[in-house]
Amino acid sequence: MNKKIRLRFAPSPTGPLHIGGLRTALFNYLIVKKMKGRLVLRIEDTDQNRLVKGSQSHIEDSLEWAGIKCDESPKEGGDYGPYKQSERKEIYSKYIEILIKKGAAYYAFDTKEELDSHRKNHELKGKTFIYNFHNRHKLNNSLNLDKEELKKKLDQKSYVIRFKTKENCTVKCRDLIRGEVSVSTKEIDDKILFKSDGMPTYHLANVVDDHLMEISHVIRGEEWLPSLALHVLLYEALDFKKPHFAHLPLILKPSGKGKLSKRDGVTFGFPIYPLSWKENNTIYRGFNEEGYLPEAVNNYIAFLGWNNTDEKEVYTIKELINDFSINDVNISGAKFDPEKLIWLNFQHIQVMDEQDLSKIISKEMETEAEDALKMSRIIKPRLKKVTGIKQAFSYLMEKPIIDQKSLSKITNEETKNILVIISNFFIANKKVTNSDLKSKMFSELSNNKIKPAKAMPIIRVALVGKLEGPNLFDLINYLGKDETIERLSLLQEIIR
Repeated sequence: MNKKIRLRFAPSPTGPLHIGGLRTALFNYLIVKKMKGRLVLRIEDTDQNRLVKGSQSHIEDSLEWAGIKCDESPKEGGDYGPYKQSERKEIYSKYIEILIKKGAAYYAFDTKEELDSHRKNHELKGKTFIYNFHNRHKLNNSLNLDKEELKKKLDQKSYVIRFKTKENCTVKCRDLIRGEVSVSTKEIDDKILFKSDGMPTYHLANVVDDHLMEISHVIRGEEWLPSLALHVLLYEALDFKKPHFAHLPLILKPSGKGKLSKRDGVTFGFPIYPLSWKENNTIYRGFNEEGYLPEAVNNYIAFLGWNNTDEKEVYTIKELINDFSINDVNISGAKFDPEKLIWLNFQHIQVMDEQDLSKIISKEMETEAEDALKMSRIIKPRLKKVTGIKQAFSYLMEKPIIDQKSLSKITNEETKNILVIISNFFIANKKVTNSDLKSKMFSELSNNKIKPAKAMPIIRVALVGKLEGPNLFDLINYLGKDETIERLSLLQEIIR
């Protein structure tokens, strides 16, 4: 293990784990495993007002479902804890004091009303209000107060601490995906580092924790790219070594226009969370509840931004670890394609271990393991998801309800005669093995001058109830001769 390679997934427990967060966790996991490093799960809960009950559990359970194992976390512990920022308050206090003493941070006493007034005045002049070196000298902060006035203000304990952004310089940093990123400090606010409630903001806590936890690579979403320049300045102000940065592209709506949201899942009928989530009496079903395999979801989301060097599409997690490279991640956003996910889910089901699949079928069909194993050979070639099996394949357990539309398509003058011929064929042949069933049946049809294309749909409706389903001969072999004859007879009665 290379102790120098340390990555982190650092979600905020302000809601369920979104597919974008899951992809970030996966990319970090793939890099760590390939480079033989360690992955840290850090819960960034400094914004106490936005915490959502059950969110942290949803994040942890979702990662476990996806097979993304973190080496260090609130649950696992580790040498760099605590792994919840709310438990690291004293650590941040130490570093904010360092910044103040160095003159890299200052106290600000501006009220919300004062700041709103400044914004409105700027808007009237067609300008944008930015709290930095342009105007900090005339605002309500410690830079403009003598010691006595400052002490009085501090005693009232109603203040924030802001970062003192450098004047008129360009911040440069290399992004592993985007190349060199340059930002003028004219565009950077003197961001709040410490809030009035005594808790740090994301910016300070993030930089301090990444340094103390010896994080070597920061792989996060594109939405954090605007914060990169500020973080670089913080690293420099605290004399910290900067990690390698990479900002992943957005996951877009299926249309390609705009960032994917939970509303899109509701609108278009696909999940966006790994596991179900209840919010305001609405349950959002996750990939798990909708019948997607974690292997398929990982395979799919790996391609949301990453391009492999060949045309291979179906990957195991081991293959992803071997082939994935952050250098092959695109800058542009990636469209979420629910149909491609379903296709990949089908591909992963087809390579599932028979025993593993039969356990799922046993639970879904509420049947014994031995029967489920027999069913799996029929179900598997047609299975796109591992839920809804009982409804889709109910004809394996009970006689089907005949679909009237399908019935109308196969009902004609020959139908009754074909049913009689096929029924008699099974009655006459006490033992028909699966290997010679097709040839013997077709021979019988040929003797009666009936084309198989005419007879097969009729048999299918009798056995399945509709004009679709598994291989007919596999199904007949599964049902057995007696059950097959009974179903053929029932159809005869319906069309009389």
